[in-house]
Amino acid sequence: MIDQSASNFSSLSMASPNNENHLLIIEDDQGRKEFSLENPVYSIGRDRDCNIRLFSQFVSRHHATLVRLPRPKNSQRYYYRIVDGNAKGKPSSNGLMINGRKMPAHDLQNEDEVIFGPQVRAIYYLLKNTERFSSTDASEYDITLINPGMTEDFED
Repeated sequence: MIDQSASNFSSLSMASPNNENHLLIIEDDQGRKEFSLENPVYSIGRDRDCNIRLFSQFVSRHHATLVRLPRPKNSQRYYYRIVDGNAKGKPSSNGLMINGRKMPAHDLQNEDEVIFGPQVRAIYYLLKNTERFSSTDASEYDITLINPGMTEDFED
């Protein structure tokens, strides 16, 4: 699941700007938290040492691992794979439900839902930045202010 070259992921440090942002929104017993994903590897679980800590008695101490992998044919873009258990291969007690199906691993796609346990879930978002202003006509933002004293009163 986690490729043997997982230790080489540190060499994939921050890629050059790729117009993509990876976001993981977690909901657990403490509410909702957002994590912007930039690192090559994340540990997810109940343990204090996890990069993304989940607060629930139903979650394993080391429930899952997120690994950043390069997209084929594009070295500047990447995706995240979620794998059940810790980085050494020990699975969690309850496993992962991804989009309603129990899976040992999954390459995350926009709006995937990961269930770790009762009332503990994550939603993954792949946000693609677009250059909105480059194709916008500047006259669209031209605002003419009118002084109320300059207008005529049209009462009959």
